[in-house]
Amino acid sequence: MKIGIISLGLIGGSLLKRLSKTDIELFAVTRNPQTIENAKKYTNNVSDDMNTLKNCDVVFVCSPMNKTIEILQKLEQILPEQSLVTDVCSLKKFVTQKQYKFKFIGSHPMAGTENSGFEASFEDLFEDAKWIITPDESTDPSDIEKLKNIISLTGATTLIMNADEHDEAAALISHMPMLIAQALMKTALENENALKMASSGFRDMTRLALSNTEMAKDMIEMNSENISNCTIDLMETVKSLLNSSYEEQIKVIKNFRKDMYSKNGKNIL
Repeated sequence: MKIGIISLGLIGGSLLKRLSKTDIELFAVTRNPQTIENAKKYTNNVSDDMNTLKNCDVVFVCSPMNKTIEILQKLEQILPEQSLVTDVCSLKKFVTQKQYKFKFIGSHPMAGTENSGFEASFEDLFEDAKWIITPDESTDPSDIEKLKNIISLTGATTLIMNADEHDEAAALISHMPMLIAQALMKTALENENALKMASSGFRDMTRLALSNTEMAKDMIEMNSENISNCTIDLMETVKSLLNSSYEEQIKVIKNFRKDMYSKNGKNIL
């Protein structure tokens, strides 16, 4: 099997490094000359020319969200119709609304760090992570299985849902928390004493404020309605916690949260 990877940042680079441990023939495309040289450690088939991918059976588009549609359109001029293409964007509706000349299935690995770039990538990024797949009614079940099998090689576990369900859930557990972390950080900047007092709790609560700014901008602009709705729901939940049976409620919350993650921090639900 021949697999192509476009863009070798944190996600694409980690995918390349992990799949290079298999017998899959890998092809990679990146515009960064230094990354091209560094990636040759993992495959000799790396360049800045997308035509490198013309014979690939499967292609992972790991570019920033605001460039993904443009890249998919370019791939329509390069790939044969039987090629299977997926993306790794943290939003799925916008990228699944168009019919492409090749086979397309949206996907999203729930893995990442606050760092970016090929130098920040590592082969175990997806180990024990969830990887969402968003097929539609027309998707061939055999293509879903093919994608699932490739993803399993990364150490991730696949979940299947539709694009709308994914985007709503992503707003709740990823995009809104990032926005809140940024807002918390911005608010604290107005209080010098608070900044001096801040310790591990504040550090952990504001980690998402370190998110890649291009990615953050795309998330907020492209999923604003879901984020707004989730923020309203959050404020209602805050009110309910403060208005009645606080101790009883937080005991239930604490117990659920305690059992939600493994000792190495992976979601086990």
